[in-house]
Amino acid sequence: MIGADGLALATRGLRKSYGPRRALDGLDLSVPAGVVYGFLGPNGAGKTTTLRVLTGLVHPDGGTVEILGKPFHRGDRRRLFEVGALVESPTFYPYLSARANLRELAASGARVPSRRIEELLDVVGLCERANDRVQEYSMGMKQRLGIAAALLSDPKLLLLDEPANGLDPAGIVAMRDTLRALASQGKTVVVSSHLLGEIQVMADTVGIIASGKLVREGPLKELLATQGVVKVRVQPDRVDAAIATLAPEFPAGRLTETDRDEGWLSVRIEPNRAEVISQKLAGAGIYVSGLESGTDLEMLFLELTGGQAATGEGSFVGLADSDAGGATAGKGTVA
Repeated sequence: MIGADGLALATRGLRKSYGPRRALDGLDLSVPAGVVYGFLGPNGAGKTTTLRVLTGLVHPDGGTVEILGKPFHRGDRRRLFEVGALVESPTFYPYLSARANLRELAASGARVPSRRIEELLDVVGLCERANDRVQEYSMGMKQRLGIAAALLSDPKLLLLDEPANGLDPAGIVAMRDTLRALASQGKTVVVSSHLLGEIQVMADTVGIIASGKLVREGPLKELLATQGVVKVRVQPDRVDAAIATLAPEFPAGRLTETDRDEGWLSVRIEPNRAEVISQKLAGAGIYVSGLESGTDLEMLFLELTGGQAATGEGSFVGLADSDAGGATAGKGTVA
């Protein structure tokens, strides 16, 4: 069931403090149904606390939560049967196999057909290792098993905290394709991640928080339309001179060093004005060897969060291995 406003998830005025530190400070999120929603924020912004509130692991100090069109409270365990979650690192019984762990999780909630477990082991590429004890698994394998656990009850809403942890590039691409496929089936997928480039190619909508407050939210294409970026490449030993030349025209926040070793700078400017950059540099005897234009989620993120980096707080056939509190993985809240 979805709310009359078309939202699968909404928070209003959400507050949570840990002693003197306020982790959430009136957080308002509006997550449309049937999308991949990128939930972004610098380390300590409140992303994991938010997900823990949404799964009933933490009780908020104030505010409201609405999940799939109905108010949600911490003790409303049955509501979580429609929610799959992977919050922080997945935790399993180490002495049991992957298959046995999924069976234990399946027995703790809504009824799950036995074939569902086999289907999910195939989806995450663990069939050949399904009978091995989880304590023998790599971090990437445990992460894949955590995603299988989150999908056990075929949830309408999926909450994933750093799901790419431990996955190699091929695994990340496979994860992206699967999450996009889930959204195309009408499910809503909320992904908290510090991989901004991955969110940029995967998410339909993003919400960016800083210091426990929402600073920007909306369709990703619309947000990036306001964020023109030109990337310019000069000789690495001329980066400082290039910055000094461009700084008077482009103040702090609009000019950033992207990759000093390769000589790349990023300038926030309308792409059709890229020639202004090359003209100014040429006038100072600095010659451009590369020029690219486009939009950049990273620059938008840094601008909205005061320059804080997006560091982490965490059908996959062929996946390769590679705030505080305990971990959960599975349908709703899982031991």
